[in-house]
Amino acid sequence: MENFWDSSVWGSLNLIASLLLSLLLANTLKRKIKFLRASLIPTSVLGGAILLTISGFYKLFTGNVFFDTQFFGGNGMATLEIITYHCLALGFIASAFKTSDNKMTRQRSAEIFNTGVTTVSTYLIQGIFGLGVTIVAALIAKEFFVAAGLILPFGYGQGTGQALNYGNIYETQFGFAGGKSFGLTIAAFGFICASVGGVIHLNILKRKGKINWINSEEAADDALSSEDIQAENEIPMQGSIDKMTIQIAFVLVAYLITYFLMTGLGLLVPGMKSVIFGFNFLLGVLSATIIKEIVKWLRKTELMHRQYLNNFLMTRTSNFFFDIMIVAGIAAIRLGIFQQYWAVLLILGLGGALITYFYLAFVCRKLFAEYENEQFVAMYGMLTGTASTGIVLLREIDGDFKTPVADNLVYQNFPAIVFGFPIMLLATLAPVKPYLTLAILAAFFAVMNIILFRSMIFKRKSDKTKV
Repeated sequence: MENFWDSSVWGSLNLIASLLLSLLLANTLKRKIKFLRASLIPTSVLGGAILLTISGFYKLFTGNVFFDTQFFGGNGMATLEIITYHCLALGFIASAFKTSDNKMTRQRSAEIFNTGVTTVSTYLIQGIFGLGVTIVAALIAKEFFVAAGLILPFGYGQGTGQALNYGNIYETQFGFAGGKSFGLTIAAFGFICASVGGVIHLNILKRKGKINWINSEEAADDALSSEDIQAENEIPMQGSIDKMTIQIAFVLVAYLITYFLMTGLGLLVPGMKSVIFGFNFLLGVLSATIIKEIVKWLRKTELMHRQYLNNFLMTRTSNFFFDIMIVAGIAAIRLGIFQQYWAVLLILGLGGALITYFYLAFVCRKLFAEYENEQFVAMYGMLTGTASTGIVLLREIDGDFKTPVADNLVYQNFPAIVFGFPIMLLATLAPVKPYLTLAILAAFFAVMNIILFRSMIFKRKSDKTKV
C-alpha cells in the first residue's frame, strides 16, 4: 500500500514540475538578457542546459546523480529518457492530426519533393561523415563502438527523440556502453550548432545587405482571428467536455493504437522488436492519419455532424510535447560520456555542422534560387536542431511567411519518410558490417543527388543531344 507522502507518489510529478520550472526560468532569462534574446537558442534547449548545469554541479560536489535522488523517485534519469521517448511520438501524432486546405501546383509539388529529397540527402552525408569518423576511431582505439557515428544524422537530422532511440538500440542490442547519453549529447550539439551557426549566417547576410533581419523576439505577435482558433461547425471550446480534452484524447488513443501495432509487429518479428519500438513516432503518424481519415469519412456520410479536431489546439499540443522532449532529453545527458569520448564528440559535432552547412548552401543556391536565403536558414536549423528551430530562424527574415519555405518544411515529411526509411534499417546493420554500410550510404547518397538534380542533369544531356 502506497503512502501519499512516499517518493514513489511524488517523484515523477516533481520531475515534470522541474522540467516546466526550467522552461519558465529559461523564458525569463531569454526575455531579460539581450545576448540570449539575440542568440536564437530555443527556450527548451536553454531550459535543458540549466538542468544539466545544476545536475553537473550536484554530481561534482556530492558524487551522486541529481535526478536519481529520492526527491525524483530514485530513478529520475530513466524517467527523463522515457519522457523523451514518448514525447517524440506524441508531438508527431498531434502534428499529424492537423489539416490543411492548401492546393498544390506542379511547381510547388516539385519544390516540396526537392525539400524532402534534400532532407534525406543531408541525413546521408551526415551518416557517411559520422560513420567514417567512428570507423577511424575504432581502428585507433579497439574498444570504441564502430557504429557510434551513425547516430549523427539521428541527433542532427531528426532530433533528441531519435538520437535517444538509436543510442538505446546500440546500448541494449550491441553493447555500446553509454549509447543513450552519446545520442543525447550529439542532439544537444546540434541545437547549439543550429542556434549559433544560424545567427552567424544571418549576421553575414545582413552585413552583405541581402536580408532585412526582423528580431522576432522583440516584434509584436500578430493577432489571431477567431477563424484561426475555431473553424466553422466545430464543437464549442467549453461544452460538457473541454475541447482541449478531446484533442488530447485523440492523440492518446492514436498512441494506444500505435502500441498495439508495435506489439503485433514485435510478435511477428521478435528479432526486430527494439527497432520496431524505436519507430513509435512513425507508426504514431500512421495511426493518427488513419483516425483522421475515419473522422473525415464520418463527416462526409453525416454520421458525425460537428468537427472535433482543431488545428490551433493540436499545434499547441504538439509544441508542448516537443518542448518537454527537448528539455528532458538534454537534462538526461550524462556528462561522464563527454569526458570519455570528448574528442570524437567534438569532431562529430563541429564536422557534422560544417558539412550540413556547405551542402545545404550548395543545394539551396542551385534549386531554390527564388528564396535561397530563407530556404537555407530553415533547412539548416531543421537539419541540425529541429523543425521548430528552422522556423525560428526563418521568422528572423520572413516573419510573415511570404515565401513558401514554411510549407516546404511541413509537407516534405512524406517524401522524407519514404526515402529516409532505409537509413533507419541500415543503422542496425552498421554495428555488424560497418564498411558495407558506409558503401551503401555512399551509393544511396549518389542516387538521391541524381534524383535531386534531375532537371539539371537530364536537361544538359538533352541539350547535348540537340547539338
